[in-house]
Amino acid sequence: MNPILGVIFHAIGGFAAGSFYAPCKRIKGWSWETYWLMLGVFAWIAAPLLMALIIVPNFFEILSTVPNGVLFWAYFFGVLWGIGGLTFGLTMRYLGISLGVSVALGFCAMFGTLIPPVYEQFFGDGSADSVTIGELLTTTPGQVTLIGIGVCMIGIIICGKAGMMKEKSLSAEEKAESIKEFNFSKGIVVAILAGVLSACMAFAFKAGAPAQIAATDLGTKKVFSNIPILVVILLGGFTTNCIWCLWLSFKNKTYTDYSNAPKGHLGLNYVLCMISGILWYLQFFFYGMGETQMGKYKFASWTLHMAFIIVTSNVVGLLTKEWKGSDKKTIRCLLAGIAVLILSTIIVGYANKLDALAAH
Repeated sequence: MNPILGVIFHAIGGFAAGSFYAPCKRIKGWSWETYWLMLGVFAWIAAPLLMALIIVPNFFEILSTVPNGVLFWAYFFGVLWGIGGLTFGLTMRYLGISLGVSVALGFCAMFGTLIPPVYEQFFGDGSADSVTIGELLTTTPGQVTLIGIGVCMIGIIICGKAGMMKEKSLSAEEKAESIKEFNFSKGIVVAILAGVLSACMAFAFKAGAPAQIAATDLGTKKVFSNIPILVVILLGGFTTNCIWCLWLSFKNKTYTDYSNAPKGHLGLNYVLCMISGILWYLQFFFYGMGETQMGKYKFASWTLHMAFIIVTSNVVGLLTKEWKGSDKKTIRCLLAGIAVLILSTIIVGYANKLDALAAH
């Protein structure tokens, strides 16, 4: 266990997740459902399977030793997470990277972090590597972790406030210039739905824990032990997104996009989808690695992951001029939110360090 290394892995994963959508902005002549499906092929099928085969030589043997029930629940929560990922893409479409990520992941962080300890309190098996909500409330590392989560939520609220300040200050023309399909009310609805369902990724990893144990028993390094089950989880996510995107393609008659694009952009569109897809996958590749280093309080990995994504997405939003035209007060509010989020990751990392010291 190495909490500092775990925080670093989560930071890398957060950078990948917070920047994955940027290449999509350069895609020309394709509908949203077209490039989202192509992104998904790379993110949820090609990249996870290829990485598993390269890093885990006994990949198929690991999955064959795991009970079917474990694989089913990992896949099932992956399907639910896929709905969250689908609406997450719509959030980017209507709110842009900065505001969309902040609102959606605020709900995602809260549900994904706190529900597992509540579940362990009432339905858990009492395993040594699990933590209950009671332990969080009565131990020093647990209390510090809760403080870190609370600080994270405050940072998310501040970022969301900055987004609302921006929405009020810009004219309709300025909003359309930075985000072509900006729609605050529609975006907030899908952002809430995305946040709640995206939290199912944390539950999927919990359901797939026996596969992680099987991986280490069969010789996989602990830091890579989440890679095999991630293939199953992301297959569930792809199932949801594939069905929805294909339905939209036939409904909107955009299925010809795959062979059509403005001159010189067809091949580039596929390359941009591949880059976005790989970045999307890398967030969970590094999330899985980071979780293995966080010890008993690995459930807090979800908060760290969300915080780093929000920090990165807001920085990307600034660099891509989504905040163009916002006044200095709005920008200061955004930067304050980012600073608070960074502070929250330090607090959660410190809590894990306290737990590691107590164990020794």
